[in-house]
Amino acid sequence: MSTQTNTTTSLKGGEWLIKESNAFETFTPEDFNEEQQMVKGMCLQFLESEVMPAIDRIDKMEEGLMPSLMTKAGEQGLLGVAIPEAFGGLGKDFITSTLVNEGLGAGYSFSVAVAAHTGIGTLPILYFGTEAQKEKYIPKLASGEWKGAYGLTEPNSGSDALGAKTTAVLSEDGKHYLLNGQKCWITNGGFADIYTVFAKVDGDKFTGFIVERGMEGFTQGPEEHKMGIKGSSTVQLYFQDCKVPVENVLGEIGKGHIIAFNILNIGRLKLCAAALGGAKGALNTTIEYANTREQFKTAIANFGAIKYKLAEMAIRIWVGESALYRTSKWIDDKEVELQQAGKPFNEALLGAAEEYAIECAILKVDGSEVLDYVVDEGVQIHGGNGFSDEYMISRAYRDSRINRIYEGTNEINRLLTVDMVLKRAMKGKLDLMGPAMAVSKELMSIPDFGNEDEGAFAAERKAIVNMKKAILMTAGAAVQKLMMSLQNEQEILMNIADMALWTFHAESALLRLIKLTDKQGESAASLQADMTRVYINDVLDKVNKAGKDAINAFAEGDEQRMMLLGLKRFTKAQPYNVKDARRRIADKLIADNRYSF
Repeated sequence: MSTQTNTTTSLKGGEWLIKESNAFETFTPEDFNEEQQMVKGMCLQFLESEVMPAIDRIDKMEEGLMPSLMTKAGEQGLLGVAIPEAFGGLGKDFITSTLVNEGLGAGYSFSVAVAAHTGIGTLPILYFGTEAQKEKYIPKLASGEWKGAYGLTEPNSGSDALGAKTTAVLSEDGKHYLLNGQKCWITNGGFADIYTVFAKVDGDKFTGFIVERGMEGFTQGPEEHKMGIKGSSTVQLYFQDCKVPVENVLGEIGKGHIIAFNILNIGRLKLCAAALGGAKGALNTTIEYANTREQFKTAIANFGAIKYKLAEMAIRIWVGESALYRTSKWIDDKEVELQQAGKPFNEALLGAAEEYAIECAILKVDGSEVLDYVVDEGVQIHGGNGFSDEYMISRAYRDSRINRIYEGTNEINRLLTVDMVLKRAMKGKLDLMGPAMAVSKELMSIPDFGNEDEGAFAAERKAIVNMKKAILMTAGAAVQKLMMSLQNEQEILMNIADMALWTFHAESALLRLIKLTDKQGESAASLQADMTRVYINDVLDKVNKAGKDAINAFAEGDEQRMMLLGLKRFTKAQPYNVKDARRRIADKLIADNRYSF
């Protein structure tokens, strides 16, 4: 976190674990430019004027309502922000497109429909389509004239997407592929015009196809009755000798997995953005309620137990968005770098997202779990009213739950986080061995209690460095001890993934705080300092617990004792009054009657 250099050098994916980051090179939400702020404001205004007045009608699935709202969003340019101008879009940068997802994230079922359309409904064709396919489909998807959907999941293949059973066989005249099979849980499926569908050519070549509504042999099932996101269209798709023209093959035959997995990287980050937008909306609703609901002759916002909840919601949101936009800028920078190296725009963004696939997986997990925490505590603060459909928080609670399941379950994303780090290390893309060996050597030496850094945020900086050491020690020892069998020890892998998630977010918050303090001064950023310190204080204990569980699962004897001692040293927290810090944060929220950071 040195402040010596002014040149921007984005870390490679996963490299934050073994290298220090410069706070002044880290992009933060305070760095949004005027246009980005304006785009986010447009999104919030659209929700307020078009979506929220119709929210009950949306949930009752009034025929034609959701498509008409999406058409209106398209007319305002909100569906084409990330699409190049050549195809009728606005051609904005990755950060701006991420802001749209956040800005529309509080739109309940509407935000789900839009995210599916602009993400998995449009991007496969934009990034993998031929010029003819892009010219035919993308302008109408960008304008909202046509709506997009994505058919990957099947009744017996969810997380195991490549286990799909839908087949595609070339017709005798060579003009069509005949698709047979079914897809389920298809968002926007009931009204979409264009579907990206995956099937196996000749039974084994996993391939993408562009399927249009009305193609012979293509039908859909009735709307699913769901726990939440009730206004989002979700149907099954059926293919019975569905005739898809050969020119509608998307990408290369047998290379459909490249489309499916690369689109997911972007989708995971964008889901985090939408979840945090939803979390801010739910927190605002909850603060307003706590300020107006009286018990024992005072607003419930005045009670310490309520202040704890409000502050904790704000902390998790603030930390989450710190990590989100730090990563978004890395992807943005990498995309520019690849374009300057001669890569076309589609390969540039996909390559950038793949570089930071580790961080995208981490963000998806955290964003969805932050939203779940916020809506759960929001219901609790509303008390019995929170259980009533008359209050918006009950809708937020129901709608939130799906986020931990789609775009890869949080369990899959945790496992992927560690798997991707280890694979990059094995390929020599990430030097984990050197830093891990250094930590092992440090464990064998006498602790150095001298030369303590006394600069600004010294204790917090040291805590981040030490949490990284705890990860390297635990993961390094697990790999060394278990080798290839580690992949079967999912509990250990998830312990390590959680340690990485908390550390990445803690560091992101600290970098944002350092930059903010430098710009605004300590007093102006004092509440952000409270949020960062509370978060670090809490996750040090969590890192200790996860590390302990992992170590106890594979080590014993002297090795176990030495690592547990090291873990204790690496997760030691400075005494800090988190109660008063949370009260100061809550008092600001209560005074402003909204999330105001």
